[in-house]
Amino acid sequence: MTSRVESIQGTDARTRLLDAAVDVIRAQGYSATTVDDICHRAGLTKGGFFHHFRSKEDCAVAAAEHFAVRAETLFESAAFRGLDDPRERVLGYVDFRKAILQGDLPQFTCLLGTMVQEAYETHPVIRAACDRYIGEHAAFVGQDIAQAKALYAPAAEWTPESLALFTQSVIQGAFILAKAQHGAAVAADCLDHLRRYLEGLFASGATAWTASEERRPQ
Repeated sequence: MTSRVESIQGTDARTRLLDAAVDVIRAQGYSATTVDDICHRAGLTKGGFFHHFRSKEDCAVAAAEHFAVRAETLFESAAFRGLDDPRERVLGYVDFRKAILQGDLPQFTCLLGTMVQEAYETHPVIRAACDRYIGEHAAFVGQDIAQAKALYAPAAEWTPESLALFTQSVIQGAFILAKAQHGAAVAADCLDHLRRYLEGLFASGATAWTASEERRPQ
């Protein structure tokens, strides 16, 4: 018998399954998560699951994209995106990251980092998906870093791409420490250090920004 939830149009059911996969895998890890766990969280049967996905691995790859799209929406709509100064947008990104360290660990840690730590060798398609979406988010951060570098550190030897990836390595490492210590405080401390490091890289920001504003046509 088809449940009431399963009678919802396919797109809604698929979204429920993806939301469930994101939540359960972040809480339990990929290996410990079963199809039954995902179905139970979504309120669907296994028949409903296999209507949309060939396997747990297939669902995990789709969940990585689903998670990335949700994150993109969250960060694009954040207040720091409206700041004029690219240096302040870079710092605002870190501040926003710290601000969303809310709730239980699975609610703020990263699905992509969680899965790739487990599956990078055994599930290459999951590794590739996580690499893609972590890279895309780094590129998003890198756009503001590139603008800030052009204004405040044009002679620096580091590249915006390398610094953008560094920000993600700090964030992912902070999540690991938060899991190890079972609390967000250590992650918040790591983000504070990241912010101070970025402030140092763009130490001449106030002077450079003022000069660029003065040169801007009125």
